[in-house]
Amino acid sequence: MLGNRLRAFAACNLVMLKHNLLPLDKRPWLIFLLPFLVFMLVGTLEPASEGSASSHFSLGIPYAWYPLVYTLKIVLTLAAIVLVMPGYRQFPLRLSPWAIAVGSGGAVIWIVLCTIGLPATKWLADISSLPWLAGLGARAAYNPFEQLGDHAPLAWCFLAVRLLGLACVVPLIEEFFLRGFLMRFVIDAHWWEVPFGKLTALAVAASIVAPALSHPWTELGAVIAWFSLVTWLMAKTKNIWDCVAAHAVTNLLLGIYVLLSGQWWLW
Repeated sequence: MLGNRLRAFAACNLVMLKHNLLPLDKRPWLIFLLPFLVFMLVGTLEPASEGSASSHFSLGIPYAWYPLVYTLKIVLTLAAIVLVMPGYRQFPLRLSPWAIAVGSGGAVIWIVLCTIGLPATKWLADISSLPWLAGLGARAAYNPFEQLGDHAPLAWCFLAVRLLGLACVVPLIEEFFLRGFLMRFVIDAHWWEVPFGKLTALAVAASIVAPALSHPWTELGAVIAWFSLVTWLMAKTKNIWDCVAAHAVTNLLLGIYVLLSGQWWLW
């Protein structure tokens, strides 16, 4: 069934791409996918620290270049957001108090579960036959004050960019991709006709599996708990901006926690 939907989706896009400069309402997938794909594709250039679990997946770009590559990623993603921004108007901009509550509580859940970790997933990551688990979604853990210690202004400038990406860019593009597109796409090939907030077992599974593939494997417990909580928020309010706001609050609080605690491995 899912294979048929993928083929129908691909065929629909091929027809659309034969025409140039079609309005966004004729190619709705761009609204939800373009910024996310730009972010992920440029993200493949991000260097990893020497000896980290993901270092063998890197392209050999020096770790010292991380601020430059990350800044480029945010700039290009923001450009993509500007291009598709008219499409965001299909969702009325409104927020409920639940978004703040879920975002705040979600931050506590994320920090606690990431700190505790899951022994089972750590054990899996150490199995020699599955080395890719250790580097799956691994974080750069870049500490600008350590890496740019001799250039404090640059460190603070990059920190501002990092927080912009963490608290503003990522919540927007990830929620629009995951809940605006993917969770509706697995329900019906004509996903743009699926009401936002409609849930099926396959949609709920997609809301967990997709984030699990883009986060460190040892954060699986936090991924399951946090994304399930926001899926509950999605079903309750039927409002994508609540999901974006909850994500933004969690990420902002996480960023503040990292700065205060020095737990740079969390981002």
